[in-house]
Amino acid sequence: MLIAHFSDIHVAPEGQSALHGMNTSAALAHCVEHINNLDPQPDVILITGDLTSEGSPEEYAVLRSYLSLLDQPYFLIPGNHDNRENLRAAFADFPHIGGSREFINYTVEDYPIRLIGLDTLLPGSESGILCNRRLDWLDTTLTNSLKHRTLLFMHHPPFISGLPKMDKMRLEGSEKLAAVLQKHSQVEMILCGHLHRPVQTLWENIPTLVATSISKQFLLNLGGEEMETRIPEPTGLYLHLLTEEGLVTHTSLLPSTQ
Repeated sequence: MLIAHFSDIHVAPEGQSALHGMNTSAALAHCVEHINNLDPQPDVILITGDLTSEGSPEEYAVLRSYLSLLDQPYFLIPGNHDNRENLRAAFADFPHIGGSREFINYTVEDYPIRLIGLDTLLPGSESGILCNRRLDWLDTTLTNSLKHRTLLFMHHPPFISGLPKMDKMRLEGSEKLAAVLQKHSQVEMILCGHLHRPVQTLWENIPTLVATSISKQFLLNLGGEEMETRIPEPTGLYLHLLTEEGLVTHTSLLPSTQ
């Protein structure tokens, strides 16, 4: 099984830009074309939040029009730039989104590894949160399938990245999430977005990976001071290959359009 994973699209209405002048719709179209040309094709595609720039109905209409061109099924989760109600309305025919209740949490049972989408959205904040209700849902969901290999995907990473600006927008509830996952050894990997950079760590003994934004990768800044020189870095996506021994991750860079 092959899983494609990308994040942080920040789609804007047609004819408008986001992320400091980026044509994010064109970036999404470029990513979709790249994925459709992969050989072998992924079995499923996961998108870890910040789907739109402002969470408007117009943006979700644009988002869906481009995602409909994907040749393979896709699953998405909201980020801090998203709006649950508008997301539900745009994807009302997707049972795990349109049929969701308070939070957009869901499971996908159709593959050799179980996929669990976890909603970390905290309306009005760039930070994320995993409240007790969301964590109780996750605990119950994992308890109901103790032996099924599982992959968890969400927007906000649960660890300190060392990127000062982004660590100010951290996930509240990481310690409680860790306590839940310590009880469930079937979780093999956690996939996230939010940081606009490819970042990997072993968190709570679970490989935890952050995908770069397909629209704009942020400057690597571990020192806390803004650097004047900004050299554009390539964007890309992850390809997670499920083997008998576990998940193996490869990076597929998006070709430059310039």
